[in-house]
Amino acid sequence: MIVSVLNAITDRHLCWGFPKCFNRIRKLGYQWNHKRVYRVYCELKLNLKTKRKQRIPPRAPEKLLAPNKQGECWSMDFMSDSSRNQRRFRTFNVIDDFNREALGIDIAVSLPAGRITRYLDKLVEYHGYPFFLMHPLYLYRYRVFQF
Repeated sequence: MIVSVLNAITDRHLCWGFPKCFNRIRKLGYQWNHKRVYRVYCELKLNLKTKRKQRIPPRAPEKLLAPNKQGECWSMDFMSDSSRNQRRFRTFNVIDDFNREALGIDIAVSLPAGRITRYLDKLVEYHGYPFFLMHPLYLYRYRVFQF
């Protein structure tokens, strides 16, 4: 009897393990002991193999090249802080990587994307286009970013 019920459940739900099958058996109204049902479950070879987590091979990050002249590579990043009255504000920093000069810092409570692009446009007008624009998560070519 247990064999037929287990086969019916596992035919319909292929990836269910023992706990779900046993709960379904209980919902169907059968009062069999879980140890007895598990013994039959294993005899039918229905127990699923546990999948191990695949290891990701370690990656070799490329070394960053040091810029050779001023204005070749800029880095940008966001920072957040709070004032004495617990008011949060954010800063947008743009730095020239050659001489580590801060080209600009924009401070505001909210920094939407439109404000960032306007600020970058203003920096480009004053300093010219960089060859690279670095961000901690991305690496942009200046043509892709389209100031």
